[in-house]
Amino acid sequence: MISSCLSFMLAMSMHVGLEGTYNGAHPHIRCTVDNAISGIYYNSEQRASAYFGYKFRSIFDTEIELGVSTGYEAATIIPMVRITKNNWFITPAYEVSPNRTNSNMGITIGYEFKK
Repeated sequence: MISSCLSFMLAMSMHVGLEGTYNGAHPHIRCTVDNAISGIYYNSEQRASAYFGYKFRSIFDTEIELGVSTGYEAATIIPMVRITKNNWFITPAYEVSPNRTNSNMGITIGYEFKK
């Protein structure tokens, strides 16, 4: 059962509207059971992140993934929202300056290669 739920992926991403320098290659292992998703990936801040959530079918043949993720500087646990279509994805992005005095909102756009 577990081997049938696993997917191995590599996402390539671009960060728009952010000031920092971010990792753009994200190896990713995911387990999907029905609409529940969980996994581990190498995040934009060059750290390991774990997540869990659910994916929902949406209009225009898209899926919306909602959940929580770990491994980011801004907070121990952050909300996760991702819209996907045909291996493309877009997700909100948030950064906090190293001295925690400034923050920016942006988006991450990417393409995910799946096996």
